Amino acid sequence: MEHPKIIYLDEIDSTNRFLHDYAGVEPVVVATAHHQTAGRGQGGNHWEDRADANLLFSILIRPEMVPVDRQFVVAMADALALREALAAYTDDLLLKWPNDIYWHHHKLSGTLIETALSGGRLRRMIIGTGININQHHFCSDAPNPVSLCQIVGHEVPVSEVLDRVLVAFGRYYDRVVGGDYESISHEYHAALYRRSGLWPYHDSGGCFRAITVGVLPDGHLQLRDTDGRLRQYGFREVSFVLDDNNNNHQINDNDNGKI
Repeated sequence: MEHPKIIYLDEIDSTNRFLHDYAGVEPVVVATAHHQTAGRGQGGNHWEDRADANLLFSILIRPEMVPVDRQFVVAMADALALREALAAYTDDLLLKWPNDIYWHHHKLSGTLIETALSGGRLRRMIIGTGININQHHFCSDAPNPVSLCQIVGHEVPVSEVLDRVLVAFGRYYDRVVGGDYESISHEYHAALYRRSGLWPYHDSGGCFRAITVGVLPDGHLQLRDTDGRLRQYGFREVSFVLDDNNNNHQINDNDNGKI
């Protein structure tokens, strides 16, 4: 990956929105902010952060070489890059479909990807990520947030984490450009949260238990329930049910929140 242009922002409503309006033509642009006033997660959820405590950034790329029906490979590569960068600080990191980073059963990072198509090809993708770094307390009602400092017991330089992420993302994005889709998919599946075992889920029909079959090239999640039925879901069509047994791993601060 070419060396990205990095834009440092003090406060912005959303780094994704900033890059959506960005008029430059560089192949890779990164926008990072000390604080977001209207950060978003999947499905329009609000993204909680304390100013200067967390890593908030978006990456704009132009992956025109990737077929539209294989665009999820970029999400897989990005998630693997985040996991690799954060593995410098802690073990036991997994990828919760589609692209959250989990430490045990706690959410450490979340990503929102926005895609623009033109003429049946990918014109650009904006990958917006928030990583809980030095936030000690969370105020919203999400059940399972955790920050890096809660895991390791001390604060971590936010800029250092960004540097690690961009180096790892560059390597994985080069693999995407080179067409290394199957190896990326294999690594992604090997790191999946709930990749084995029977777990509870919830969809429009209610709660059920299922095992993970895999993630299709277009990003759909396949589950097989206890009746043997194969279920397939797009983003936001199924939720992972977390219970007390999922969330009993001790962390330094156990306040509710969400990212």
